[in-house]
Amino acid sequence: MIKDLYKEGYTQNRELSWLGFDDRVLQEANAPEVPLLERLKFISIYASNLNEFFMIRVGSLTQVKQIKIDQIDNKSGLTAAEQLKLIYKAVGTSIRKRDHIYQKVMKEAGKRGIVCLSLNECGRRELKHLKKYFDARIKPLLSPQIVDLYHPFPNLKNGTVEVAGMAMKKGQTVFAIVTIPSSLSSVIALPSDGKTKIRYVHMEDLIQYAFPRLFPGFTIKDTAKIVVMRNEDVNADDDAFDDIVDYRKKMRKVLNQRQHLSPVALFASAHMGTEMKKYLLQHLGLEAKQMYVTSCPLDARFGFELPEMFDEADEDLFAPYVPKLSPSLNYRQKLFSQICRHDVLLSYPYESMEPLLLLVKEAADDPAAVSIKITIYRLAKQAKLVEYLCRAAENGKEVVTLIELKARFDEQVNIDYSQRLEEAGCTVLYGFSEYKVHSKILLITRNVKNRVQQVAQIATGNFNEKTAKQYTDMAYFTANPGIVKDAEAFFRNMMVGKLDGHYRHLLVAPVSLKSSLLKLIDREIAKKEKGRILIKINSITDEELIAKLSQASQAGVQIQMIVRGICCLIPQVKGRTENIEIRSIVGRYLEHSRIYVFGTGRSEKMYISSADFMTRNTEKRVEIACPIMDAAIRRRIDSYLQICMSDTVKARRVGKDGKYHRLERDQDIDSQDLLMQKTKGSHQRTLVSDAHQAKVIGVFHTTYSPHKTKKKA
Repeated sequence: MIKDLYKEGYTQNRELSWLGFDDRVLQEANAPEVPLLERLKFISIYASNLNEFFMIRVGSLTQVKQIKIDQIDNKSGLTAAEQLKLIYKAVGTSIRKRDHIYQKVMKEAGKRGIVCLSLNECGRRELKHLKKYFDARIKPLLSPQIVDLYHPFPNLKNGTVEVAGMAMKKGQTVFAIVTIPSSLSSVIALPSDGKTKIRYVHMEDLIQYAFPRLFPGFTIKDTAKIVVMRNEDVNADDDAFDDIVDYRKKMRKVLNQRQHLSPVALFASAHMGTEMKKYLLQHLGLEAKQMYVTSCPLDARFGFELPEMFDEADEDLFAPYVPKLSPSLNYRQKLFSQICRHDVLLSYPYESMEPLLLLVKEAADDPAAVSIKITIYRLAKQAKLVEYLCRAAENGKEVVTLIELKARFDEQVNIDYSQRLEEAGCTVLYGFSEYKVHSKILLITRNVKNRVQQVAQIATGNFNEKTAKQYTDMAYFTANPGIVKDAEAFFRNMMVGKLDGHYRHLLVAPVSLKSSLLKLIDREIAKKEKGRILIKINSITDEELIAKLSQASQAGVQIQMIVRGICCLIPQVKGRTENIEIRSIVGRYLEHSRIYVFGTGRSEKMYISSADFMTRNTEKRVEIACPIMDAAIRRRIDSYLQICMSDTVKARRVGKDGKYHRLERDQDIDSQDLLMQKTKGSHQRTLVSDAHQAKVIGVFHTTYSPHKTKKKA
């Protein structure tokens, strides 16, 4: 750690930067060019981000404050208590802004025939329908409870919407509560009135309306919808879990304990009475500043579930886009053999993930294939990839899956998949106690007449069929001898628990990634004004990398950065970072690819990576950065980066105040829209346009329908 970096004047606090990014997400909810239902999605994304922020970051800071650790943030000079004070204030301002935008969007939605009704606005016909629906589908799933001497205050689950009330019986007032199960939808469509597109009510509003019916014999004085956010900063390596040998069992215990950690915030609907507010704060151990009242729905899923009720071609949604098959491959021939002849790059979500799935399926059925080795961090909930890996194991292949059970919010999914893979005969590894395995690497090995053939794939994002349609990522397929040899060494090291392996081409954290990046920056520093650095990442917090980039800027190196989210580096500070330009892109797709470029021309070095410039990535995770060996693919990635840098619609410039600023523009350029158009134009053969190819894909992968693809934003 570089001591007192904040005194240099070109860094800012990580937590406040995160909140600034969430406000940037909120701008999309207020953007008139974004279709109306998509704007509701951005409101939900904002809420989901804020919930995670409280669970992880505020939870961690609260712990530091409680145990009175004398810890100063190296990038802002703030103590934990000072950070929390600023956070509570900033969140209050942000929520009021969110509520204003939500009301504005809903007013516009009403004009477009998308009508959200309160229960008081429902007529006799609607109430009759809702009563029938409630009695048949909701009430049997509810477990209302009062709190008194014989019914203790319940453990309110983290992030779960509850309806609470003060109930009176025989002159005595008690607290009453009912949890809304997550299995229930957040919205309920009402019968058509023939005049609007859709009318609906929120599930939480219906249960609040029906609250008195759940407590017969009581007079309900006051009701409110609430969500408790708890600290989730507990991990499987704590001493409390040392006695558990089975790692899956250990992770299940961790997940259970997280539901019982200390509350850090309370979100509540408007109109909560003073008595209930005082009661809840007292029982949850919270201060008034930790409670936020909002007029927005508390269930963050509503922005995604409401659009599901519309046809994908509806004008209030983004126009459907079907990821295209890469034209670099001939799908009538074996994919493995083609990759042996030339490297392939897939650019998600503009191109389809299908070639990856087909390659794994091809290997599963290939008599010459002897092994498939892969790292897994996040998977789709119904992953074809897992099906093919299991199939390969059942066909006698050696299948090694290093699956990270500590992947935040996907722990249970990964626990279940690990068991399924193990039962199919796969060798399942869990990585390391203190290091998450976040790298995205695949190695397939064939043995043909005693001649070994290998193909590797290194990616910036997860092997996840769902997010490959929603996140911008890159996947690089190669048979380059140096890279496949490194990939082979990587898996060999992982299988024996060795972190400090030697690799000739791959940069692997926590051993060589950061030191190599620092050397690459030094190489550009030596060139002074002729030096060039272009970095695309999601976040930057690592002090050493920040300081080294500042040093490069002072040497005259021109540095361009695309940093989607947390950005502790402040650009354009005179004498420190004035040669650094930073932009952030927030659009239809989540910018997720990590690309590092150093130098120009023949001396250019380009990497794609799973790692952001965060200390957790460079020092606390197993990450991989892979050099792009193919010149044509380097040119393609460079063109991609230039398109991103040319964005004038969805990009924002990070100013010397650390805040996001709109770009002055002569023309409107939406980089994601432009990349979709370019991909459509260059991919003449797609699943839909080439009937023969569609038939071939159907043989390989029978679940993929070339004629009906559900839109994913």
